[in-house]
Amino acid sequence: MSTDGLIVVDKPAGMTSHDVVARIRRFARTRRVGHGGTLDPMATGVLVIGVGRATRLLTYVIGAGKSYTATIRLGQATVTDDAEGEVTDTAPAGAVTDEAVRAALTALTGEIDQVPSAVSAIKINGQRSYHRVRQGESVELPARRVTVSRLDLLAVRRDTPDVVDVDVAVTCSSGTYIRAIARDAGRALGVGGHLTALRRTAVGGFTLAEAAGLDQLEQRAPEVVDLPLAAAAERFFTRRDASAEQARVLSHGGPLDPAGIVGPYAVFDPAGGLIAIVSERDGRARAEIVLAPA
Repeated sequence: MSTDGLIVVDKPAGMTSHDVVARIRRFARTRRVGHGGTLDPMATGVLVIGVGRATRLLTYVIGAGKSYTATIRLGQATVTDDAEGEVTDTAPAGAVTDEAVRAALTALTGEIDQVPSAVSAIKINGQRSYHRVRQGESVELPARRVTVSRLDLLAVRRDTPDVVDVDVAVTCSSGTYIRAIARDAGRALGVGGHLTALRRTAVGGFTLAEAAGLDQLEQRAPEVVDLPLAAAAERFFTRRDASAEQARVLSHGGPLDPAGIVGPYAVFDPAGGLIAIVSERDGRARAEIVLAPA
């Protein structure tokens, strides 16, 4: 069985995140595998996979900021807000200026209230929104506050009559839909818009530079883990070192004296092993999750 830890995968197009998990389960010879943030089948790029005890770190990975490169096509709206859905409206976009595109993107930067795409995995009364849409329902999800800290215009291409392709780079908070940015930019410009390409370039501090393709991972199987558990935690969290007695107390769920560290942090034993992810509240440092072997 592979060591507990994280794998940074460069997800190929045409696969769901669950498909990637299924492949890694086979490579690593364990069922205990999960992913840290869904990518649509059309999308490629960074997908963080947890193996073994490291699956418990994925809740923190999911909440991390993310970066993307993307292409928005102006002049066509689709039912899914991306190229996988049928076109629902068209309008000639050739007259849209670069300055107007830049202004529309600027308006979608910063803290914004974003309505997620109706064809999303968000649940409504226990059923995924995309299931309801596929059953013919009209779904309007409530807006969510998200932060788009970077929405840079990289290029405007006018290679096809009546449509304009806009390449962008995005850095945003967890929960931001890049498809919704494409939709909202198109609406603001009065011509409709949808996403035709999406590549995730980073999740937190994990980037494409360290991502491995599935073919590479298959060749390494079953030794597919890039970052063993302790190294993965040190990459993601502030480190606190515990004494042997503190390690004993914490590994059994007991609290420690606070260290004045803001936010969840990782506590390591004297041998460098990861004990727990801890947060401080009410004057004590308490484990959010205990990761020391039982």
